[in-house]
Amino acid sequence: MDVATSQKPHDRLAATLAAEMDAVNQLIRERMVSEHAPRIPEVTAHLIEAGGKRLRPMLTLAAALLCGYKGSDHVKLAATVEFIHTATLLHDDVVDESAQRRGRPTANLLWDNKSSVLVGDYLLARSFLLMVETGSLRVLEILSNASATISEGEVLQLTAATDLGTDEGIYLQVVRGKTAALFSAATEVGGVIAGAPEERVKALFDYGDALGIAFQIADDLLDYQGDSAATGKNVGDDFRERKLTLPVIKAVAQATDEERAFWKRAIEKGDQRDGDLEQALALMAKYQTLEATRQDAVAWADRAKAALDTLPAHDIRDMLRDLADYVVDRLS
Repeated sequence: MDVATSQKPHDRLAATLAAEMDAVNQLIRERMVSEHAPRIPEVTAHLIEAGGKRLRPMLTLAAALLCGYKGSDHVKLAATVEFIHTATLLHDDVVDESAQRRGRPTANLLWDNKSSVLVGDYLLARSFLLMVETGSLRVLEILSNASATISEGEVLQLTAATDLGTDEGIYLQVVRGKTAALFSAATEVGGVIAGAPEERVKALFDYGDALGIAFQIADDLLDYQGDSAATGKNVGDDFRERKLTLPVIKAVAQATDEERAFWKRAIEKGDQRDGDLEQALALMAKYQTLEATRQDAVAWADRAKAALDTLPAHDIRDMLRDLADYVVDRLS
């Protein structure tokens, strides 16, 4: 096996897009500077320089290049997407009262909640300035809608996450909001800025949407069976935080009255006791919900790959296909 094929798909994509990503990172550094509030670049740098995969901005660059784009506005849009993503992470960590992100202390822990919220707001404002610079009203519409949809998904999750009445349909709505909306916007604007035909723009949107859903389902599954060192989370964090994710939703749907009473106590009421995580895992094993969740992730990854079939043959298209496989291969 040669080095190229042994690399993970997002690493191969990063290598292919290295020059563009350098330009994106330089633009991010320039635009997160504040003349009057030095805390803004301090907080932003802590998160942006934390070593994330930069997957979302890479999707924008990849989509534009796949459609033959020759300009430079895709760099601005990639930076926009990363700013929106970083802003949501800052806000999420406050909402979730998180102490760790990517294996490091969160900004709200190192500074405070007020700084995290206000710096997140600043990054959202910066993102809108960047997208306006492209001169495309359609791009502005797509990314503005995505920003609103992300917020809507997060608010829906506030009530749905601890409500045993949350079913798979509501879960999908939350996931489409909080995760898939930015994936699909990232790929869609890449096609739009390249002036691609509508069927290709639609295919790119469908790819991003399905990839984002597969990505979030896989993340939710890894919370119960992942490697803490690799994920940066402890097994069962979602359970301890009383989040109704897909493996639990599937178990609740099949629960006996006694089992449902357990879920109600532990998730709805938050009355968690020693041994509850082990009992939750035993119930998920009983109904094979971890495997069923994995199959759902695989199905969404397959939908993402199918969306690529209408796009032109290209090395980047092959990498995007491999990326969809990798999202679920992590679950093996």
